[in-house]
Amino acid sequence: MNFLFSTAYAQDVGQAQQPSLAYNLLLFGGMFFLFWLILWRPQSKRAKEHRDLVGSISKGDEVMTSGGLLGKVTKVNEEYIAVEISDGVQIKLQKSSVAAALPKGTINQI
Repeated sequence: MNFLFSTAYAQDVGQAQQPSLAYNLLLFGGMFFLFWLILWRPQSKRAKEHRDLVGSISKGDEVMTSGGLLGKVTKVNEEYIAVEISDGVQIKLQKSSVAAALPKGTINQI
C-alpha cells in the first residue's frame, strides 16, 4: 500500500519547529489583501457607480429597471420615480431598482 500513500515516520529531533510569528502575519496579511483585491474592491466600485447612476436620474431620461422594464422618467422624488412604460401608463418605482440609463431615443428604436 506504500505506492498510494507515503509512510510517515516519527523523527527523533527533540522538538518540532514552530513557524515564526512574522511568517504567520505575512500569510494572514497576504490572504486579507487578496480578499480585498478580489471581492471588496470590485463590489465597492460597482456600488459607487450605481449610486452615481441613481443620483443622476432626472425627468425625461430613459431607463431600464432591474426587472427589465424600459420606460421614460416622468417624475423624480427623493426615493421614488415615476416611469411611463406606455402611452398613459405610469408605474412608480424605487430609484434603487434602476439598472441602467439608456441613450435618448432607445425606446423608440425598439
